[in-house]
Amino acid sequence: GSIGSPHILQASGIGPSDLLKENNVNVIHENKSVGKNLQDHLMLRPVYKIKNLETLNEVYHNLYKKMMTGINYFLFRKGALTMGASHLCGFIKSDEHLETPNLQYHVSPMSTDVLAKSTLHTFPAFTPTICNIRPTSRGSIELNGNDTREDPKIFMNYLSTPEDREIAGKAIKITRKIVMESKAFEPYDPIELRPGIEITDNEQLAEEAGKYANTVFHPVSTCRMGNDREAVVNDRLITHGLQGLRIVDASVMPSITSGNTNAPTIMIAEKAADMIIADQ
Repeated sequence: GSIGSPHILQASGIGPSDLLKENNVNVIHENKSVGKNLQDHLMLRPVYKIKNLETLNEVYHNLYKKMMTGINYFLFRKGALTMGASHLCGFIKSDEHLETPNLQYHVSPMSTDVLAKSTLHTFPAFTPTICNIRPTSRGSIELNGNDTREDPKIFMNYLSTPEDREIAGKAIKITRKIVMESKAFEPYDPIELRPGIEITDNEQLAEEAGKYANTVFHPVSTCRMGNDREAVVNDRLITHGLQGLRIVDASVMPSITSGNTNAPTIMIAEKAADMIIADQ
């Protein structure tokens, strides 16, 4: 994948020569782009406390409700245990002049401080997470020793460009407008817990929202496909300067897709299978 493929290449002597030499790896083939151009979708996680509506926060902290949730699933295959992490997904534009949406929502009927590392809140709340699906920030994967069993250094560099920070601020404001000003939410008396209704500057919103942001696990582009000198593989997914070595995973995407990466990665694999058969 986008983490493992450049790591294996670098440990095998394929990558930026300076990095390889620093890690006592013999240079087999220099390609400065191996591990560069890392892109991912960052999930901003504003949290809104609500009233007059039960969320999974209360279910989680109530033994009886958890038992009833389990019974409802085992007997009728209904209820909270039948759903994924999000109840609602959707796309929207951060600016009207854009031709297509650049923001993606995943709305969850629950809330927490640090995703997967802390328990759900004890009060009713929901999390309308929102991603910039065309980020301009770029990170990198770097070797951390000459043994592939040593985890590589991962530099995500989220929100490192002015464009990404500006869009993050706009995304929070759009979400705030929907939740705090629409009639649909009036019966639930929403209160913005995070990042905080008092923050209105886009730069400050991006900084505060970034403290609780998470990856959506869409890393791509660390072994970018192309026919230019900065690419790692060509349009048949063969590594430039080498023979018989193909890379077939999300790392070959020239840029991140405007949405989830699973289906595009499957399509890459199916296309690669056809090319491998054709080249026999």
